[in-house]
Amino acid sequence: LCRGGLAERLCRLQNRERSAISFWRHQCISDDKIPSDKSGVLIVKILEIFEECTIQVAICQQLEQSPVTLSPEDALINAEEPILKVLFTRETAAHLKSRPQDVIHIYPPWQKLLLQNADVPVIMNTYFSQKVLLSEHSEAREKTYGPTKMLIRKNIISLAQTFRLDDLDDNLRQESSDNQVVCAPQTHNTRDSKRHPLALSAVNDSLLEMVESQGAVGWRDVQVRVVIQRVYCLPAREGYRSHTQGNKPLCTAPVTNSDPPNVRLCLLVQDAYGMFSEVQLQSLSSTDDIEQYCRRWEGKPCCLAGMKILQRTTRGRALGLFSLIDSLWPPVVPVKVPGQSQDSEMMTTNLPPPSFCYILTVQSGEIHVEVDEEEQISNLYQPPAVHGLKEILRINGCNERCSFWAQVLYQRLQTKHNVPIDQREMLLFVTDSSLQNVAHGIPKVVAVSVTASCVLSMETIEALSHGSHLFFKDVLWGNGRIICVERTVLLLQKPLLCSAAGADLSELTGPVRLDELDSTTQASSVCALRGTVVGVNESTAFSWPTCNRCGNGKLEVCPQDRELLYCNQCSEVVTTPVLKMQLEVFLSCPSRSQSTVKVKLLQRTISSLLMSSASEDGTYEMQSVLGKEVGLLNCYVHSVTSHPNCISLEEIVL
Repeated sequence: LCRGGLAERLCRLQNRERSAISFWRHQCISDDKIPSDKSGVLIVKILEIFEECTIQVAICQQLEQSPVTLSPEDALINAEEPILKVLFTRETAAHLKSRPQDVIHIYPPWQKLLLQNADVPVIMNTYFSQKVLLSEHSEAREKTYGPTKMLIRKNIISLAQTFRLDDLDDNLRQESSDNQVVCAPQTHNTRDSKRHPLALSAVNDSLLEMVESQGAVGWRDVQVRVVIQRVYCLPAREGYRSHTQGNKPLCTAPVTNSDPPNVRLCLLVQDAYGMFSEVQLQSLSSTDDIEQYCRRWEGKPCCLAGMKILQRTTRGRALGLFSLIDSLWPPVVPVKVPGQSQDSEMMTTNLPPPSFCYILTVQSGEIHVEVDEEEQISNLYQPPAVHGLKEILRINGCNERCSFWAQVLYQRLQTKHNVPIDQREMLLFVTDSSLQNVAHGIPKVVAVSVTASCVLSMETIEALSHGSHLFFKDVLWGNGRIICVERTVLLLQKPLLCSAAGADLSELTGPVRLDELDSTTQASSVCALRGTVVGVNESTAFSWPTCNRCGNGKLEVCPQDRELLYCNQCSEVVTTPVLKMQLEVFLSCPSRSQSTVKVKLLQRTISSLLMSSASEDGTYEMQSVLGKEVGLLNCYVHSVTSHPNCISLEEIVL
């Protein structure tokens, strides 16, 4: 806040006001009596209570003196006493817990407002209020009402009525007995809820209006119509958050990509005014369901009800969420502007991007989300804009969301000390036709980092090991890296609706080429390598026998015959073991002539290199492999150092 500005002064005034109210209430409780000063005290008896725009409105009758000094007969309603409309804030109403027939003392500085064309005065500024009851009346009330919670009628006033934007619709003003809100959680009959679908309640088109009118506790008997822009899964927070449905927790185990019950289905929705909200729905029994939800729900209109606010987040606190929102802004069609006429010529898309977003969740035991899958795709929906990898590498910007279709060539789990396996990043090396057809200047393969917060289905994890084509939706691009983060979705098939923008979505059919090792090769990348063997790392070279049936490399000496080997997995004697070897060689490469290039070879390359070099005793002389040519090898680059000038690689299979 600006020092000395209006906002700072207002904040101080509100703080002083809250302190004065709290001190006054504490004094009343500690004294256990009504304040003795009666000058200016307004005494009213409540006749009726309802709620409107988060304010509790009490229709009251003014009394001349306190019921403490009256007999029960004299405290009855007198038709000649004036009728008042008393306004209580939500906090004051929660403190008073008023019911009809209660008597309230309202202490100064209350104010009376006389409205034009209205016979009933309005009493405001009722912070200093206290409930007073006769002991006989208190006992009678307890017998009448008992300990049950009271139902408060809620009047739903739309913004269209407030600003007189549309014709007044009597159906929007919910004043019937059906439109009641329970002051505390109640037990609902699930069969009754199924008989009364969401379509019977009032429908709104503004998320912000619903939040302001219904509050954070929960939306009741009203719903808001939105468009589903994205469907994705999020891991349960802190590994152990349990989403409760009824009395049964759906997930209580740590989060891992292979532990589907710990992920929650989420929707990013947008209303007719362009405002976004993230709706966190139920936990999924299987992450494999995410693909069908994406196909069935994205772009479809949806009605939300029974929501409650988890959090109001801002751009600075949720960069990942707002990077996704920014990719959907501005809207593809004009959106409504609050407080303006909704004629088409008044609509505009020249609006700043959203600066805040409400995180919503469902309340247990009720119908919450109604997706009309039969309805056409909304005009407000923005399908993912698909780019070629070549085009993405040329995007200038940071934290840009983009989507692409590519073939996965190789995956590697990043090894970090003191980091559990389920929290490690995974590197995927991918390519597409836009990279394979480029001559120079752009890499033929790019690395995609998959963070632990990116939820992968079991089908996707299996497809990664087979080098399948995948659709990467809403990945994050910035600072030369492509990252799969929260709200990124990896799909086995291209979406039905996507904005290709000239991108080639065809699958690669021919052999894939890698960039050859050169001076630009960096660590944690893949490359092709050829060269001449100039040395062998004898300290790491060794061989060991394996079972020819199951491949078990931990064979034991057979108890019956010490000259034979025994496999515990097969429970049989191994008569013809397969010899496996580990070998690291130093190569002289023309493309890195000043560097020491060390490569850990695969079994097939070792066998080819040593094919004609074996001695009679089964050993190999180092001189027999020096000078031999190897390549073209596909390798993963472990490290690149300048002092000493050394490159460490490992041969891989794409």
